[in-house]
Amino acid sequence: MKNNTWLLILIVIVLALLPIFLTKGAEFEGADVIAENAIGEINPDYEPWAESLWEPPSGEIESLLFALQAALGAGFIGYYLGNKSGQNKNAGSKKPKSS
Repeated sequence: MKNNTWLLILIVIVLALLPIFLTKGAEFEGADVIAENAIGEINPDYEPWAESLWEPPSGEIESLLFALQAALGAGFIGYYLGNKSGQNKNAGSKKPKSS
């Protein structure tokens, strides 16, 4: 058991560090930037018909807000599914009392 634990920890470390070395010099763009570039190539005269109400001050703040939104959504979904699962288990385990 102990050997398996160390092997799993080593695999996790390798999987965490491997992308750092494989993607040296790579540019990471979001889907919105890629779509904006594609639209610019297809129609250079395109004018957006809507704009953001608020622009985050930096990319880090934008990433923070995105991660917060994802965490809140995952928490809500997890709570809802756990609550429903608990209700179903309680409903199945309740036995009618006989007198």
